[in-house]
Amino acid sequence: MTVAIVVLNQRSVSLARQVAQGCADGVIYGLDRRTTGVDVSFSEFGPTLRSLFEQGTPIIGICAAGILIRSLAPLLGNKAQDPPVVAIAEDGSTVVPLLGGLQGVNDLARQIAQILQVSAAITASGEIRFGTTLLSPPPGYRLLNDPDQAKGFIAELLAGAMVRFETHPSPSQEGITHPSPSQEGITHPSPSQEGRLPEWLQQSCLPWSNEGALRLVVATEISPDIRPGHRCLVYEKLPQRGHLAIVGTGPGSAQWMSPQVQRTLLEATDWVGYKTYLNLVESLRSPSIQRHESDNRVEGDRARQALDLAATGRRVVLVSSGDPGIFAMAAAVFEVLETRKNPDWQEVEIEVCPGISAMQAAAAQVGAPLGHDFVVMSLSDILKPWSVIESRLQAAAQGDFAIALYNPVSKQRIWQLDQAREILLQWRSPATPVVLACNLGRTGQQVRVKPLAELTAGDADMRTVILIGSSQTRQVQSGEGRPWVYTPRTYDG
Repeated sequence: MTVAIVVLNQRSVSLARQVAQGCADGVIYGLDRRTTGVDVSFSEFGPTLRSLFEQGTPIIGICAAGILIRSLAPLLGNKAQDPPVVAIAEDGSTVVPLLGGLQGVNDLARQIAQILQVSAAITASGEIRFGTTLLSPPPGYRLLNDPDQAKGFIAELLAGAMVRFETHPSPSQEGITHPSPSQEGITHPSPSQEGRLPEWLQQSCLPWSNEGALRLVVATEISPDIRPGHRCLVYEKLPQRGHLAIVGTGPGSAQWMSPQVQRTLLEATDWVGYKTYLNLVESLRSPSIQRHESDNRVEGDRARQALDLAATGRRVVLVSSGDPGIFAMAAAVFEVLETRKNPDWQEVEIEVCPGISAMQAAAAQVGAPLGHDFVVMSLSDILKPWSVIESRLQAAAQGDFAIALYNPVSKQRIWQLDQAREILLQWRSPATPVVLACNLGRTGQQVRVKPLAELTAGDADMRTVILIGSSQTRQVQSGEGRPWVYTPRTYDG
């Protein structure tokens, strides 16, 4: 769904762009007399805002909260139908959800606050005290109570009443007391055991008690026995397909992460990945997102774990650095899908979200060494024999391709890079430029250029990507004296 980001002056446009990158389908609306470079221009603020509101479009206003409220006041009537409306201070210091509490405005405000690295000013009493919005359940659940019933329930909750959790049907179907027509809900022995609570309720601060006067029922089947009321909230658990997104976060710097990947990470229920890669995006993780970390050498196990989690209906993100389709987890997932044939995985929706690769980031640091035809290879012989690597290196060198080398050296593999250099020197000049880029986008980033003849195993490790020029690759100096490396686009046969 489109999110309208409304700005009134040029100063706010850059902030709007930042917010739009983290919001799915964000469209920037700008006042035509005061803004340029926006997606949609408008001439009248009030009519434009009211039109968006009446269409059910979520609105983010980078302006004073008062002007938003006064403009929309004539339309306010049905709280259950109000779309989300959020105000952001012009300097990005404050994010305030104003309207649309039943349509996820607080979640939208938190998402924006994470993008801007500030706190959202949540003021809803129930959510502040209990850590959840009972009137706006997460995707996969539907509240069956009418608004008056739900308000009565929350009023008693805020007054100090305790809550009993119930499921329907129960796991064993034993101990259910079918109510008389005047009763609300279904009772079940020991209903508040945490293992039966949906995760969003486990993470809440609701006052659970087996003797609670209020009842909260989660039902996978709706029957006449379930009666929503002022003292009983009933949620229908909807059939839900699991979703697995395989994402690339880029080499390391947050500024190299795509808006699509950021959104996917924020919307997940679970992150799966190598510990180091999960640490790179930890600042984006909310407490509701479960983190599943593992060692770097268990790609198959990681892929199976991610598919198993998604098969239960969860939104899972499998995290790779760089691009997930280049020596990373996307191939591992599809290998597992092909070889394991688990029927539970067949209903999982799979998405691959691209990222900036290490070779792209390395090339950008020095210019354009991959400006003509190039080959990408891994020097790791864990998944293929060295004889194959050797023959491919020879073919790439003889074909005069620029070459990007991944996984050049590890603690166990210290001779392959020296051997690769000797193979390449059969066809390349000893002065061929070689780019060594380590810890790209992270603390300790190093980028060096040296001649091929001087390349040694001591120059690299598993965090290094190496770019080796073709016979046409050149070094030039810019006006400020900085050396650049590039490969011309043309090639004389």
